[in-house]
Amino acid sequence: MARPDKAAAVAELTDEFRESNGAVLTEYRGLTVAQLKQLRVALGDDVNYAVVKNTLTKIAAKDAGVDSFDSLLEGPSAIAFIKGDPVVAAKGLRDFAKANPMLVIKGGVLDGKALGSDEISKLADLESREVLLAKLAGAMKAAPQQAVSLFAAPLSQAARLFAALQDKLPADAAPAAVQDEVQDTVEAPAEASTEETAAADS
Repeated sequence: MARPDKAAAVAELTDEFRESNGAVLTEYRGLTVAQLKQLRVALGDDVNYAVVKNTLTKIAAKDAGVDSFDSLLEGPSAIAFIKGDPVVAAKGLRDFAKANPMLVIKGGVLDGKALGSDEISKLADLESREVLLAKLAGAMKAAPQQAVSLFAAPLSQAARLFAALQDKLPADAAPAAVQDEVQDTVEAPAEASTEETAAADS
């Protein structure tokens, strides 16, 4: 490769590192061109899976402030540059590697933090951002319906309904404000009852 071409390749790789929120280094020895194409399709539009030259990648990574790949850049290397949800990309790489053991996940970087291959596997086990948002939206939609039921329920049923609401919504998805609102509803009738008792005594 001529020097101008090398400089252009390094500049392109440097931009990929800087513009991506994550990158996963793999070794693809033994995979066919058709399999690599299949992997690119599986990873989707938010991931650029690029076959790279180790010497040029070391220079580009250094220029971009990434030093975690230096000791891993051996053998036929390709990098998945992630511009979307890193969990989705990690799942795609893990699932493809299970079906095609010749793909080896060597390590990665996410938001500047170095990741080992085991950490990338753990990342793949997480729920995607889309799934988490869907759960949160479902929780927020369900909460007002439960709150209306509480307003209409007798005081004797309030505690039971509040417990059911907590069981129905995931603990990490239920907004604190919803729980506060429901708690206020449980407490309000008790306050009203105290006032009525005082009025009756007078």
